[in-house]
Amino acid sequence: GTDQNIWVPFFSNESISTTAQTVLRRAFYDELHALRGLNPAESEGSADLAMKARIISYSIKAVSYNVLDQAREFSLSLNVELEITKKGQALPLWKGQIQGLKQYPANSNLALQHNAEEQALDAAARIIAHKFISALEESY
Repeated sequence: GTDQNIWVPFFSNESISTTAQTVLRRAFYDELHALRGLNPAESEGSADLAMKARIISYSIKAVSYNVLDQAREFSLSLNVELEITKKGQALPLWKGQIQGLKQYPANSNLALQHNAEEQALDAAARIIAHKFISALEESY
């Protein structure tokens, strides 16, 4: 519609991840701009749309093993609580929880393992952003 900019705050973070809030915020700005043409607002007060967000959990678990009983693949799970409101309205346009899951391979090299986890976090964040956009559009 006529809404042209959005404010996505840093997510409050109740998880163990120190980078999840930054990755999620970037994913939301990227996806909202790419898919719906929304631009970042300079501040919450100047935004046509404003979000509130909270990271509820961030977890990693092994999902498959090799013949030596070593982890072969991991699954990263990210759960967030989101709310979006339109400027001048008290009630939110949408409010709910969304989960993003992404599997990634294990690696004995710690640097490569860390890189794979970071890529999985970025993918899970983008999945959450897509699910949010879909849920918001379905609520109309």
